[in-house]
Amino acid sequence: MAIASGAFAPPSARAQNDAIPNAASVVKPRAYVSLDAVPAGKTFEVAIVADIQSGYHMNSNKPSEDYLIPTTVTLTPPSGFRLLSTAYPEGKLLSFTFSQDKLSVYSGSVTVRLKLAADSSAAPGDATLPFLLRYQACNDTACLPPAKIQIPVTVKISAAGAASHAAHPEIFKPASK
Repeated sequence: MAIASGAFAPPSARAQNDAIPNAASVVKPRAYVSLDAVPAGKTFEVAIVADIQSGYHMNSNKPSEDYLIPTTVTLTPPSGFRLLSTAYPEGKLLSFTFSQDKLSVYSGSVTVRLKLAADSSAAPGDATLPFLLRYQACNDTACLPPAKIQIPVTVKISAAGAASHAAHPEIFKPASK
């Protein structure tokens, strides 16, 4: 018989359930926009930075095995916006006790950069872009259920031809070759 609530579980089962974190608490995403205001008709970038709790990792966007769930950032752009490209960093090959082969994972902090265009028809003012981070967090012995975190990003749109200034140079520095 399954136990419906932790209230009736034996103390050892309650302690074990309490020790399992919620997948959303293991990864904390932040978002950054490359321009302080995006002129209509121009391209810009959004960076989604995911901070991964120490002791955990998530599979890279190109996991080592077919059965592993890749980390993805997706966007269904609202009217007036187009997603041009998404750049994922390479994962690090690490060894884990549960796998004979090294796995391609992200740990610590990972940044996914997305290039977008604000169409010339984009209305001036604030626009919200609905990003979705999908991942599966694991530690060295177990994986948490796959998780999806919505990341609404507000972008300030200015009139076509308006001046704009770079924002967050620490995030949007050119990639080294």
